Amino acid sequence: MNCTFDLAHYRELLRAAKFGGYVFAGFDRAPQAGDLILRHDVDLSLDAALAVAEAEAEEGAWSTWFLMTRSVFYNLASKDGERAIARLRELGHRVAHHAVYPNVDLDERFDPVVAWHNPDPEFMQAEIPGAVNVMSETFFDPERYRSDSNQRWRQGCPHEQLAGGEFEWLQLLTHPEIWVFEGATMRESMESFLDADRAGRLEHLRNDRIDLA
Repeated sequence: MNCTFDLAHYRELLRAAKFGGYVFAGFDRAPQAGDLILRHDVDLSLDAALAVAEAEAEEGAWSTWFLMTRSVFYNLASKDGERAIARLRELGHRVAHHAVYPNVDLDERFDPVVAWHNPDPEFMQAEIPGAVNVMSETFFDPERYRSDSNQRWRQGCPHEQLAGGEFEWLQLLTHPEIWVFEGATMRESMESFLDADRAGRLEHLRNDRIDLA
């Protein structure tokens, strides 16, 4: 199996998990044996989030999507933002809050679950009043946690371990931009994202009646 960061291999990860006997779970209860808690931090692109969300739904999977209210890249209050939240819910996914410390902006758009953006050790596992912290001791165990941050698996791609049922349970964090925008390195993937973002912004300008002639 080719462990590239693309949607084809992401689908293979999902199929490996199903082959290994895992069931998809969220943050509404403590992890149980056989749980796979799929989590996505959406740092850059709602379009990428929807592409991955659609693929998951087609594979019979669901996950928790952490969206930012203070992003410099997207606006949840825009039509695109509202449409993205609605579509994620329609596909059977859960929507939670990707917060920028120390601000927690929970409202009716989100389940009461928080993942900090770029957390520092001093607050990463701190209790959040009225919400679940996904990195609390209940949900975070280094042996039962994998992340693709900066397009690198620190302990290797987990597809073989998932297929073999080797994790008692697992919280799996992925960032949709890495899987949707083409690139063998993080820099290349981000260049692809910027190219797509420019095209999208040009379309926004046209829709805003800006003369681009």
